[in-house]
Amino acid sequence: MTLKNTAVRWGPISQLLHWAVVLLIAAIAIIGLTMTDMSNGPSKIKIYALHKSLGLTLLSLVVLRLLWRLYAGTPRPVAGTPHWQERIASLTHWALYALMFALPISGWVFNSSSGYPLQYFGWFNLPRIAERSEDLSRLSHDIHEYGFWLLLALVLAHAGAAFYHHLFQNDDTLTRMLPGRRKAQPVLAASPSPSPSQVPEHPDAD
Repeated sequence: MTLKNTAVRWGPISQLLHWAVVLLIAAIAIIGLTMTDMSNGPSKIKIYALHKSLGLTLLSLVVLRLLWRLYAGTPRPVAGTPHWQERIASLTHWALYALMFALPISGWVFNSSSGYPLQYFGWFNLPRIAERSEDLSRLSHDIHEYGFWLLLALVLAHAGAAFYHHLFQNDDTLTRMLPGRRKAQPVLAASPSPSPSQVPEHPDAD
């Protein structure tokens, strides 16, 4: 079994990074939506610190995931997928990447421009990336807040599309991001008339 992605499915490294990012986003979202209603005190400070540390972890994982994607390549679209769906899926993926960069960075800018300290899980301090500024603090806060809702909408659309393909199209759009050996359907070939050797007989083959 190869660790890299193949023509018909995502490899284990991509799967691990994908689901780790999904769990992180879910945790960050739950904390972010509940922490503002907490009463001021040590517990609220700790929850805010945890939110920031998880956000920085997300930023690191997204960088790692993007680098791995560029190195390991991506599977071809599943056969029969209309071109407009491929295009929308590609745009959605890159929009998700942009937002997963924008949210942690805007949070870091907001933290810096508001004059708050920033520690990573209490292990070490991180530098400010912006000077104190009320205007910048307000702008970065708005980007962080509205960007979150946009990210949530895209994540739900992305998940909904995957389940639609799985339940109604009966293809491997969803299952090839899941662990385990599954017999994948043919993928779109690189040329109009592929030879039999271009489509792997086993989906997990190198």
